[in-house]
Amino acid sequence: MTDLAADRPAAGRYAYVTLVTNTDYALGARALLRSLRLTGTEADLVVLHTGGVTAEALAPLSALGVRLVRTELLPVSPAFAEAHARSRLHTAAPFTKGGKPPFHTPLDNFAKLRLWQLDYARVVFIDADALVLRNVDRLFGYPEFCAAPNVYESLGDFHRMNSGVFTARPSQATFAAMLASLDTPGAFWRRTDQTFLQHFFPDWHGLPVFDNMLQYVWFNLPELWDWRAIRILHFQYEKPWQQHDKAEALAPLIDLWRAYAGDGTVPDVAQLPVP
Repeated sequence: MTDLAADRPAAGRYAYVTLVTNTDYALGARALLRSLRLTGTEADLVVLHTGGVTAEALAPLSALGVRLVRTELLPVSPAFAEAHARSRLHTAAPFTKGGKPPFHTPLDNFAKLRLWQLDYARVVFIDADALVLRNVDRLFGYPEFCAAPNVYESLGDFHRMNSGVFTARPSQATFAAMLASLDTPGAFWRRTDQTFLQHFFPDWHGLPVFDNMLQYVWFNLPELWDWRAIRILHFQYEKPWQQHDKAEALAPLIDLWRAYAGDGTVPDVAQLPVP
C-alpha cells in the first residue's frame, strides 16, 4: 500500500474504515468500533491514523482487534494548506448552525481520501464521531459512490451529501485522479472533504437518512426520528464526549454514546425515549 503502513495484512476483501487524526477522535473511534463489533459484522475494521495520534491513544483501538494503518496527510500545496487552515476556513465559511470543537482541524479531513489506497475491494467509511446501531453489511453491495443527504435542519438539505458515511471502492487510479482534481489554483472546498467528494462524484447515489442520522434531527426534525429505522447515528458538530451548550437537549443521544464508549451492556434502542 503506497504511503500507508499497516500493522497486519488485510483479512478479507471488505472493510469498515474510520479516520483518527488526534486523541479526541481516537476516543470517539473506540465507541464506533465497539458498536461495529456488536453488530456481528465479519468485515475488517480499519483505523487510518496520522502522526497526530499517540501510541497511548491508539492502544484501546488495537485492543479491539482492529487493523491500524498509519498514513500521512495529503501532499498539498502551501496555498491549499493555508486556504484550508482552521482560522482561514472558519472565517471564509463560518459554521452558523452548530459549533465545531476546538480539536477540529479542517485540513486533516482530506486524509480521508487515503482510503482509496487501501488493499480492499470495497469499503464503507464511517466518521469516528458515529455509532452503528444495527448491522449495515448490506452497504458493501452498494455502488461507488453512495452517501446520505446532509439533512439536519430542513428538507431543503437533501441536495447536499454528508461525508460521514459513504461507500467506496479503493483504486490507485481513482486516488491519483482525486489528487489531480483536489489541489488546483485557487481551490477552496467550503466543507473540505465533503464538498470535494460531492464535486468528484456529482452523480452520487443517495442512501436513506437512517444510514447517517445526524444528531440535530433530534430537535430540528423530530418527526423524522425513528429508533426502529436508524442504523447509524452521527454526532455532527458538538461531540458527545465534550461539555457543550446543546448537551441537555441531546442528553438521550449522549447517554447512548456513553454506553457504547464503556465496557458494559448497551441499551435496546427500541426502549429509548423519542423526541
